[in-house]
Amino acid sequence: MDPVDDDEKSTLLMFLEAQRASVLAIVDGLDVEALSTAILPSGWTVLGLVEHLGHAERHWFQEIATGSAEPLPWPDDHTPLITPRPPSVVFAFYRDQCERSNAVLAATPLSTPPQGRHPGPLGDEVTDLRRIVLHMIEETARHAGHLDVARELLDGKTGLGPR
Repeated sequence: MDPVDDDEKSTLLMFLEAQRASVLAIVDGLDVEALSTAILPSGWTVLGLVEHLGHAERHWFQEIATGSAEPLPWPDDHTPLITPRPPSVVFAFYRDQCERSNAVLAATPLSTPPQGRHPGPLGDEVTDLRRIVLHMIEETARHAGHLDVARELLDGKTGLGPR
């Protein structure tokens, strides 16, 4: 493998892992009620947003990058940003999808074109694995910010995340 590609991959993965760790650190310590409570008028829950991030990992790294994805462990009942599943299932799903994403990243050159296609204009912008990783860094960071605000509204805690 190209050492430049390896260096870039490790840098991109470092940033993606930092955002993933922020997501988990921000929600750490919330009970089931807090994880399942919609606190904004849009109705999303902390747990639903974490599940959404798992779906995003699955979609971008499996469906788009490789062209196929392992079946979901439950019926495709995905309601945006809410979930009927318990925290243990959602967090296990998120972690598993992140591991699968890391495996795709490890095995695939950054310049590899996607095997699947995301609908809409964003699909036209995603020309290789590099852009998929960059999109997931942005997506995860954006939602980590949402979770940060939700945490403050739920129990007043701020500044949470990896140190």
